[in-house]
Amino acid sequence: MRRYNSTFSTPLYLLAAGMLVFGPLKAQKYDAHAAFAPNLYTQSGNEFRSGNGDPGPKYWQNRADYQIKASFDSSSHVLKGVAEIDYTNNSGDNLPYIWLELDQNTEKPDALSNILNPSKKELAPDLGFHFTKVQIGARGNWQDVKYHVEGTRMQLILPQVLKGAGAKLQIRLDYSFELQSSSAGDRAGYMATPEGTIFEFGYWFPRVCVYDDQRGWNTLPFIGGGEFYFEYGDMDYTITAPSGMLAVGAGALMNAGEALDTKLYDRLQKAKTSDKTVIIRTKEDVKNGVATKQKNGTTTWHFQMKNTRDVAFALSTAFIWDGAKINLPSGKTSFAQSVYPISSARSDSSWVRATEFLKASVEDFSTRWFEYPYPEATNVAGPIGGMEYPGLTFDHHSVSGKVLFMLVSHEIGHTWFPMIVGSDERRVPFMDEGFNTFIDIYAQQYFNKGEFAPKRDGEYAPGGGNPADEIVPVIKEVQNGPTLMTPPDWQDYKFVHPMSYFKTAFGLVLLREVILGPERFDYAFRHYTAKWAYKHPMPTDFFRSMENGAGEDLGWFWRGWFYNNWQLDQAVTKVDYVDDDPTKGALITIKNKEQLPMPVTVTIQQSKGAAIDVQLPVEIWQRGDSWTFKVNSTSKLKRVQLDPKAVLPDLDRSNNRWEP
Repeated sequence: MRRYNSTFSTPLYLLAAGMLVFGPLKAQKYDAHAAFAPNLYTQSGNEFRSGNGDPGPKYWQNRADYQIKASFDSSSHVLKGVAEIDYTNNSGDNLPYIWLELDQNTEKPDALSNILNPSKKELAPDLGFHFTKVQIGARGNWQDVKYHVEGTRMQLILPQVLKGAGAKLQIRLDYSFELQSSSAGDRAGYMATPEGTIFEFGYWFPRVCVYDDQRGWNTLPFIGGGEFYFEYGDMDYTITAPSGMLAVGAGALMNAGEALDTKLYDRLQKAKTSDKTVIIRTKEDVKNGVATKQKNGTTTWHFQMKNTRDVAFALSTAFIWDGAKINLPSGKTSFAQSVYPISSARSDSSWVRATEFLKASVEDFSTRWFEYPYPEATNVAGPIGGMEYPGLTFDHHSVSGKVLFMLVSHEIGHTWFPMIVGSDERRVPFMDEGFNTFIDIYAQQYFNKGEFAPKRDGEYAPGGGNPADEIVPVIKEVQNGPTLMTPPDWQDYKFVHPMSYFKTAFGLVLLREVILGPERFDYAFRHYTAKWAYKHPMPTDFFRSMENGAGEDLGWFWRGWFYNNWQLDQAVTKVDYVDDDPTKGALITIKNKEQLPMPVTVTIQQSKGAAIDVQLPVEIWQRGDSWTFKVNSTSKLKRVQLDPKAVLPDLDRSNNRWEP
């Protein structure tokens, strides 16, 4: 689940002046050899994953294409489905079995999630997925296959191996489950409104686990903290529901003309060409029951989504519906749409602006990082606090204003990380939560000339303090705890947000604004995103890609910030004058008192003459904990200030200043 958290403002990237260095002094607490140790990467690049961080010339991944026909009974809350999966084994391995993920089984009392995190709600053994057919073969010629279910995982035992190098297998699953008010770890659910119930469906069909070159089958169970890691494919699905209910789903609605009331269909076409939000289904339409062309019985909604890891959808009679055109950098367009109950449209800063927020966020992310590839972007107001799916988000119905913008922007931002760049959330949440929180900072900074800027971290920024100071207690608390490399379900959940979201995003701001500068960072980050779009990168792929794209050895940063929770404390320790004459220059000694090295920015105020700005590279700490440098002063110094804009997470700022 995605919580709507703010984070921090973007620090400025600093300029530096030239200097004369005198060399390192004797190391003390700080260990330069540990900070700059060689061989961060324990494996060389290979034909699957290159040493430069790109996919290798023989990179492969398997594929799963889905055709699903589902129906929903709004009285019993039971969804029934038939999923046919075309699975392609592009690996070089023969596969004697197939693993699938059954996320709805978190509702069962014996699920590992409920053992590790006891649920406060009533659980019944008949909840979760039920199967009436589990088969393989070909359409029209299916045969039963042996299988067993272990918690949220299902293993199909194949009668003969599925060969590699592109061999295909067809799987059929006839299944059902009862939707709970909070279902699948609060990724789906329902809520009542005066105009009807809102139903949100995520994790609603069995999905094939990833088989990759790193671990083979990725079968970590779904416990609650770790989320997506699925194969890419095309998804074609139909939802049959009572007429009068409006459906929205990930991907493109293929039969809008057949399903929708004619008046709504005409407004939809207008909205798709409008830069301003157009109301497609009004409050009056909701009250009068205007929704589907068919007034009685059932209506079938047909959706398609290409090259995706998942799909989700929502149903309700209560939805107001609006939309607007998304303008993409290439000249193409997409469509932003929001659905929400009447109670969510209570003010001018409420959900009536949700499509505006969605459109602006998609346009920003597309221009800044990678163009949005899907025909629609959909935002659903309902009971779920914040949850993302490719091209579709569930956001809480009660939020408004700045919090609504942060929520909408963050959840649709997940379409980039990890939906387009398909990292493993179940093991490495920083590659989706942290990367997404990072790109949110800039989208919020520039939306409507900074209307909601700066983005702040709600838990660690009461009163809007300095993010560099706010991260310090986080790092202190986890000194001997989880690092950014720790899977979310292997740690106390109280650490997941401050680490995976906040620490990662702040680290990337440091990398962009302080260490590399925006131009080098942006080029490398865009390159990484484009190269790994619709693929499965690992942390070292990201680290290598950024180093190669920016032309910088960043092993010290990955080691200190991601693999460890090292702290930073830079200090001014001494100021002397050459031959005791300020006009001949000043000798300033600084010290790195903790284990994390960082570049140094210094502002020197003279009693007469202009201030002097100096920037020292991180390499000054490669040989020890102290460094002395000369500045060409013309008078006595009034003040020496390290990190004058307080952009570094320095745990003791009292020693950053020297005054005579």
